[in-house]
Amino acid sequence: MVPRRYRYVVAMNLRLSDQETEALRARAELEGRSMQEVARAAIAQYVADRPKRLQRAIDRVLAEDAELLDRLSK
Repeated sequence: MVPRRYRYVVAMNLRLSDQETEALRARAELEGRSMQEVARAAIAQYVADRPKRLQRAIDRVLAEDAELLDRLSK
């Protein structure tokens, strides 16, 4: 059984290219934060924006394939 204190913290290794690492390092330095803080903030924003991205994708499909969707509905 896993102790309760370890259930909500996940440690992971993130493998980045040299370019990605340098971009992350530069951004963290610019913002006065750690690379981990910047990466975690980016992940949180990505996850939070998912419903908006999903709706934009749905809207795009509806617009681009309107004729096809209309034919399929008949």
